[in-house]
Amino acid sequence: MKETSALAALAALSQATRLRTFRLLVAREPEGVPAGELARLIGVPQNTMSAHLSILANAGLVGGERQSRSIVYRADLALFREVVLFLLKDCCGGRPDVCAPVLADLMPCCPPGAHEDAPDHQ
Repeated sequence: MKETSALAALAALSQATRLRTFRLLVAREPEGVPAGELARLIGVPQNTMSAHLSILANAGLVGGERQSRSIVYRADLALFREVVLFLLKDCCGGRPDVCAPVLADLMPCCPPGAHEDAPDHQ
């Protein structure tokens, strides 16, 4: 990932409404959330949510897909992964002993094999 892409993503997430929106979309993967429902859940007017979604989309963090009369938004987990890896790539100057606590903290949220028993969402 280029530094400019990482900066765009981090800048987009540096505002409270956009951060809450992105976190909500990540939690709702893979189904996504219609724009109107996002506005209601976050507690902002629809035009305000539209502006925030535009900033997140321009940074590549979310994408929208028209479904009937709604646009359903989803988090781009691949880009999210790239941003996290960009931040961790040179973690602690290549000293695994210093990075181990960071990596250990990441494991409880996504244990290996956790989704093997989950129902298929296709």
